[in-house]
Amino acid sequence: MLTHYVPRKLFLAKGVGVHREKLVSFEMALRDARIAPFNLVSVSSILPPHCALVDVEEGLGHLSPGEIVYCVLAREATNQPGEVISGAIGMAIPEDPNQHGYLAEHHGVGQSEETAGAYVEKLANVMLTTVLGIPSHAGVTIQQKSIAQSAVGNVDGEWTTVIAAAVFAD
Repeated sequence: MLTHYVPRKLFLAKGVGVHREKLVSFEMALRDARIAPFNLVSVSSILPPHCALVDVEEGLGHLSPGEIVYCVLAREATNQPGEVISGAIGMAIPEDPNQHGYLAEHHGVGQSEETAGAYVEKLANVMLTTVLGIPSHAGVTIQQKSIAQSAVGNVDGEWTTVIAAAVFAD
């Protein structure tokens, strides 16, 4: 039994799926993001100290099909033709690598990728600065990053799903 696990790597992924069945649409979004072969377990918002952000290729190289994989997942779906949906993950990484950072997820309607990404970066930043007790005007450097995916609901009313994920790996 796994009793203590602190991931050392993290990668960001996003995808879109369309299908007449909502669940299959979600599966298609996972496939588009290249994370469908894993058993995903959604976790909350802490970015561990010393957890390196790596590219998708490197991150996937540390995972095996069927593996239980922890992630922060943003997911939105619609079957309304023309409706804009988005999912985004934001990161706030402190200067001190010994300090934990924050991940935030956001799922919404009517937002572009740019808007959703900027919003979720602000969420992560607020969570980090408030836990560290840093006033917003303090001038402390906090690295922010996001990944966002948006899509327009399928014209035929099939389910459209977007996902964005921060996926932990070793």
